[in-house]
Amino acid sequence: MRVAATLAGKGGEDFAKPGKLIEVRFVKGQSLSLTASRLLALMILTAGGDAWRDIPHRMRKADIRRGHKGNERIVDMLEELHRTLFAEDDKSWRGKRATKRFSLIQASWEEVEDDDKETGWIEWQFTPDARRLIQESQTYAVMNRQAVLGFRSAYSLKLYEEGALRLHRRQPVWKVDMVGLRAALGIAPEKYADFAQLRRKVLSVAKSEIDQLAHFTVDWTELRRGRAVNEIEFRFTPKAAPAQLERVDELARHSKGRTARRENTVETVVEDSPALPDNAVAAIVANLTNNLASPDRAPRAKFARFPSGSLRYGAQEFYDIALASGGGWDVDLIASAYREKMKERLNALSGPKLEMSWKGHCESFYSRRGRPS
Repeated sequence: MRVAATLAGKGGEDFAKPGKLIEVRFVKGQSLSLTASRLLALMILTAGGDAWRDIPHRMRKADIRRGHKGNERIVDMLEELHRTLFAEDDKSWRGKRATKRFSLIQASWEEVEDDDKETGWIEWQFTPDARRLIQESQTYAVMNRQAVLGFRSAYSLKLYEEGALRLHRRQPVWKVDMVGLRAALGIAPEKYADFAQLRRKVLSVAKSEIDQLAHFTVDWTELRRGRAVNEIEFRFTPKAAPAQLERVDELARHSKGRTARRENTVETVVEDSPALPDNAVAAIVANLTNNLASPDRAPRAKFARFPSGSLRYGAQEFYDIALASGGGWDVDLIASAYREKMKERLNALSGPKLEMSWKGHCESFYSRRGRPS
């Protein structure tokens, strides 16, 4: 909860979901739809570090709708959250092994709009069982709001949560039998009885979405007993910096066309243009050949602009200054503090002014903090 409160205070897109809420299993035959799963994630994000307290939490309907004009879907999502049951192993009053069933939402209130205005708030309270799981969780998953809202499959979202939780634990491997997998992802017993269907409809879809939107990738190995798949071993791998930058760019783009971008089927529109004369074509080819043969003829101008990504990729002059003047602190940590400090002023800096400003910041960063322990 301290982590949740810290992330909420930063006001960014990341939030913490308690590990016990991720690992709690659905009652057999029940699961949450994608929209209800998203709403639950938004509720946890909004509650932040107060999620374990016996108090009501509030959220604007506009934060749920995401562009939809009506609020009728919110009613359906709330009612689905109320009636969906979860299960965990427990003890009976006699000390015998027992299965405890419970819901996560105790009560909810939805404001009724006047004059057909699409405004208003919802209010809810978590059940005592949900608050207990939240409070007892010693581990958590750090998830991204845009990624959560970007998934188009409820199974993708659940596997994303499982991966984010295990990566934070530094246990990137999840070995689970088929019964446990169905319970974790909320796959009904009668659905995808053939593993080939489950692989195609669930696992392959989840992998393609997670690899595109998450801060990690997922792969799996199918472990067989005879001809039947008995267990699956998932491996979650953090993305390197270039792939992380691609993920950030994708999350910032409109969801329409995301599938085409993922499958590399985006069409390029080429406008008709008059044919170039032969001599013009020859000149263009000669120019391109010349540039390819002499890549260093026009080197990139140093300190032309401050990089938006990691200094370890294509920003050697900034990296060298941070290494020499930063006192051993992580160069990207120093860069992040510099961007935060300069904000819009950074866009106007270039050349010697940028070089001196950056060097002064590195020295100041080191002077104020001393050497890292």
